[in-house]
Amino acid sequence: MKKNKFILFFAVALLGMGIMACSDEFLEAPPQGSLDAGTLANEAGVDAAIISAYSMLDGWAESWGSVSSPWPASGSNWIWGSVLSDDAHKGSEAGDQGQSEELELFQWAPGNSYFNDRFVILYEGIARANASIALLNGVEGIDAGKAAVLNGEARFLRGHFHFEAWKMWKNIPYYDETDTDFRKSNQTDVVPNILADFEAAAAALPATQSQIGRVTSGAANAYVGKLHLYNGNFSEAKTALDRVVNSGQYSLNPCFHDIFSIGLENGPEMVFSIQASVNDGSSEGQNGMFGDRLNFPHGGSPFGCCGFHQPTQNLVNAHRVDDAGLPLFDSFNDTDVDENFTGPLDPRLDWTVGRDGIPFLDIGVHDPSWIRARSFQGPFSPKKFSYEAGQNQQSGGWTSTQLSPINFPIIRYSDVLLMLAEAEVEVGSLERARELTNMVRARAGNCAQGSDGSRSGITAAEGAAYGNYSVSTYDDAWTNQAAARDAVRYERRMELALEGHRFFDLQRWGVAADVINTYIAEEQPKRPYLNASAGYSSRNDVMPLPTIQIELSRVDGVEMIQQNPGY
Repeated sequence: MKKNKFILFFAVALLGMGIMACSDEFLEAPPQGSLDAGTLANEAGVDAAIISAYSMLDGWAESWGSVSSPWPASGSNWIWGSVLSDDAHKGSEAGDQGQSEELELFQWAPGNSYFNDRFVILYEGIARANASIALLNGVEGIDAGKAAVLNGEARFLRGHFHFEAWKMWKNIPYYDETDTDFRKSNQTDVVPNILADFEAAAAALPATQSQIGRVTSGAANAYVGKLHLYNGNFSEAKTALDRVVNSGQYSLNPCFHDIFSIGLENGPEMVFSIQASVNDGSSEGQNGMFGDRLNFPHGGSPFGCCGFHQPTQNLVNAHRVDDAGLPLFDSFNDTDVDENFTGPLDPRLDWTVGRDGIPFLDIGVHDPSWIRARSFQGPFSPKKFSYEAGQNQQSGGWTSTQLSPINFPIIRYSDVLLMLAEAEVEVGSLERARELTNMVRARAGNCAQGSDGSRSGITAAEGAAYGNYSVSTYDDAWTNQAAARDAVRYERRMELALEGHRFFDLQRWGVAADVINTYIAEEQPKRPYLNASAGYSSRNDVMPLPTIQIELSRVDGVEMIQQNPGY
């Protein structure tokens, strides 16, 4: 169990923000056991309301209502950011969670329940953030400084949930605490509103918080930079991201794997994360990254289930390097990394992907029996967020081996460094971009997985069974902007693989169609189910809005939410 962590499992039902007139006196009293605005109208109540908004970061809600599944709602974006890209397959076997199979094959339809599941959870988070702000605005007696911080946290969370929705659909309704009619148009640009939330949070929040997991000014500035980067405002992105780097609050952990290991994930590299936990009083381990519980090796493995989120051969091959330890930008996919491969590899591969014959951390040696349907979606397992021996302590409820107390990083410092490197490339500061990229690559070379699954120096971990680990920095000056751009983008894939970024990166770079369709063509002979793929086309630049949300938005027969083009 983690010590001193910010537990996010307390969800508050914010009932009766306004009191309805009624002639029967007993109806005016709130039912016992419920919380109304009067009960919460103090600093502790506002804080509890904000914690309820934090609790939506992992995508889990105690009462699902119209939400059919926790998997697409997960805050890790494992389906949306990884499975839709060249990084991962849906996994498991044919037909299992068919909605995600349709998504992977780009057979997108507004009626796919996964779109609605994601939409509902994001707007639940927005609703909770807004309820917190409305409650705070009506409370007197809170210290002004404390009130500003609480407001900053709530606005940050509101910005985060809106940003996640905007990434997917672009044309979305934006809600603040003053809205009373929730049938709102999605035809107004919401980016200025989201930016205003993050900028207000950056101004109000402290550099550090006493409770681990609460957002800080650094997290808010990182998000300001990220939003600008997504919108091609590179100078503005650089300014915001420079503030994060120059703050002195963050640094890279010594080993790449540290941030994915219990006791180290809240270290100097974590900027903003989903705080996971087990055995924390929740009834079924809901805080153990419940929406990701499918993403462990199957069958014969100690995890026992479920074989989803399987890395692609393309991602594995992308870890090949040349004799100097640098990426093979154009030829990495010419040769498959398999059980006979002994060439040089980026050591991050075996922290990220489970491969046959290679220790799976210290759990055991990855074996073919750990794969649910090898001929369907390949021989690899996701590894980056798998716990090590003795780190999973959940008892009762859902199967304990399918839950994890490892935090999920929404933004970590290496991500910030690479976003800043990207901005530096675009404004023409190529040498600064090289310096930032080399910081990430130098850390990648600090340690590799050893023969017993532990952290080892690269030399100690070397051997034919593992490939010959090699990673080096870019030692020649960067003078070509296009080449520098390719290097930074490639580094993002290696560093952030299976963390839910890849698909959205490809989209914002404008290369999704080329990269994904090339990947599908090259992967089809190995994964025949991809023959059914519709491929990526211009309509996939945005996702279809859920049919049910369009229907619910009608005012006098007019749909306030309009469907995105192509659907």
